[in-house]
Amino acid sequence: CNPSTKMTEREKMLAGGWFDPRDAELTAIRDNATRLMHRLNVELCGHDDAYRAALRELCPGCEGFIREPFRCDYGLNISIGEGSFVNFDCVLTALHPFDAAQRRTGLEAGRPITVGDDCWLGGGVIVCPGVAIGDRSVIGAGAVVTRDIPADSVAVGNPARVIRTLTRQDETE
Repeated sequence: CNPSTKMTEREKMLAGGWFDPRDAELTAIRDNATRLMHRLNVELCGHDDAYRAALRELCPGCEGFIREPFRCDYGLNISIGEGSFVNFDCVLTALHPFDAAQRRTGLEAGRPITVGDDCWLGGGVIVCPGVAIGDRSVIGAGAVVTRDIPADSVAVGNPARVIRTLTRQDETE
C-alpha cells in the first residue's frame, strides 16, 4: 500500500480498518442495505427468486439462505457458505472501539464474518465481527458468537462455546 495514496472510507472498511460511517458513500451503502433488509424482512417471500436476488445484492458473499428478519450494517463483509441456513432474527454486527475517547470519534470497523458450508444457525443468533464459523457447525438458538467456531462443532450460549464435536453418528440421527 502506497502511504501517499489516501484510502476511501469504504476501502478502509473492506480492509478491516477503522472508518468513518458518516462518509457519504458508506451512508448510501448503509441506506441501500436498510432498503434491501426491509424488502427481505417485510415484502418478499423467503423462497422466491426475488428474495434470493435481494439477499445476494445485500450480501454478495452469501451462498446459503437467511430467514427473515435479518439485520446487518452493510452486508459487504458477510460470507455464508453453500448449504448453510441462518434462522430467524439473526444479527451480524459491526465493531466499535473499546476505548471511550476513540468511541467518541464515531469510528467503527468492519471485520469479515464467515459462515462455512452446510452450517445451521438457530434463531436469534448474534455473530460478532471477525468471526468465522467452520463448515458443518451448528450454533444453538440465542447464541452470541464472539470467537471462531471450528468445523463440525456444536456451540451454544453467551458467549457461544463449543459443547461437542459432531460425529458420523450425528449424520444418521
